[in-house]
Amino acid sequence: MSTQNALLTILVEKINNDTLVLPTLPAIALKVRRAADDPNINLNKMADVIGQDPSLSARMIKISNSAYLGREIKVTSTNQAVTRIGLAQVKNIATALAMEQLFVSKNEIVKKYMAQKWTDIINIVGNAMAVLAVYQKKNNDKKLSFDTMTLAALVADIGALPVLTEAERHDSVFANPTFLDVAINRLAGRIGGSIMREWKFNDVFIECAEHWRNPQYVKSEVSYIDFVRVGGALANLIDNPDDILTSAGSRGVFDDIDELQNAEFQDLRDNAKALFM
Repeated sequence: MSTQNALLTILVEKINNDTLVLPTLPAIALKVRRAADDPNINLNKMADVIGQDPSLSARMIKISNSAYLGREIKVTSTNQAVTRIGLAQVKNIATALAMEQLFVSKNEIVKKYMAQKWTDIINIVGNAMAVLAVYQKKNNDKKLSFDTMTLAALVADIGALPVLTEAERHDSVFANPTFLDVAINRLAGRIGGSIMREWKFNDVFIECAEHWRNPQYVKSEVSYIDFVRVGGALANLIDNPDDILTSAGSRGVFDDIDELQNAEFQDLRDNAKALFM
């Protein structure tokens, strides 16, 4: 049995036996989510929790000053950032900003793949957020929020992490990038759903992580998974991207493909990506 096939067999067995080691949510994200679920939490207390991580605090200030929140007056403190973003949104935004901590490895080869995977995810996020902005502008539909959209796109490919971690024990498979892509395409959805359940995330995130690569999984109404899927198609990170875009257009995610190629869309996408760079 080839190393590649052996690894695939190991992964499938571990998934079936529920023994695959899943990544844990970054500690600061866990603290923020617990605090947000506390009925007695207030803006000052939340700012104190976020302030425990200087990097997260700085990035929260950055996002509060971003084009997506559309404010001209700049904030300079964590308290101001939390006030501007709002308690309801801080939970998802802080989790999203902490996600990059998971895409690390001490192995130089794996580290390279992790970095590429993070870049791919940011491309999906940027596209998905920009498409949502176009959709909301045309439909005046506020049921879908940018903070949920951001996190849903960021966790969509979380199932790739255990595949890469397991592959780290078999260095030779990294000589065949195509195999890793096949393994991720076949298994990441199932693994991603398990991770979201382990983290106790709600159905929106489970759904995106588990089914975004599967074009046969379609909901009756336009939902977050549509935007994640279009984000992946625009970044050429999903099979049959043209078919995905045609389907999304017919569902009303956008009116014309040209809307996703003009300068305004590119600015929206680049502004979204800049939040994570």
